[in-house]
Amino acid sequence: MILSISGVVLLGVIVFVFFRKDGLKASHAVVCALFGFYIAGTALAPSIEAGGASLANILGGIKF
Repeated sequence: MILSISGVVLLGVIVFVFFRKDGLKASHAVVCALFGFYIAGTALAPSIEAGGASLANILGGIKF
């Protein structure tokens, strides 16, 4: 649950930065959000979630 919330916050910040700095239009952000909701209901959702968890584990294992 923590990872999901952190991922949503991170992606939200990225979208906000793109919106403010790189000229991302609000309509593009809405389309991306809708795409995310629709893809979450498909058979690809478990694979995408596993990939995100794997990436989080890799990033969490980096020692500075």
